[in-house]
Amino acid sequence: MAHDPHLAELMREALAGRMGVTEKRMFGGVCFMLNGNMLGGVANHDKFMFRVGKALEQEALSRPGALPMDFTGRKMGGMIWVEADAALETGLEDWIEFTAGFVGGLPPK
Repeated sequence: MAHDPHLAELMREALAGRMGVTEKRMFGGVCFMLNGNMLGGVANHDKFMFRVGKALEQEALSRPGALPMDFTGRKMGGMIWVEADAALETGLEDWIEFTAGFVGGLPPK
């Protein structure tokens, strides 16, 4: 699945200055890790992906542009897609903060 390099760059910019962030090629796209745990990324031409955790999944899905994530026809619990336009309208940084609330509580890898 091809990704949009422009969306990856927007994610990089939104994450700039945040400690513990690294970048890794995964899922045919770019993933951003926080302390070694996947935070989110771009693996689709018009969507961001975020790891919100199963406990926050329903809250995340109630936000504009959020969709359940499936790669292989099976839903991936705790992971969501967010349509790029909606994420940019509501604030990509807000999505990152929401996601970092879950991922930042995981033990570092």
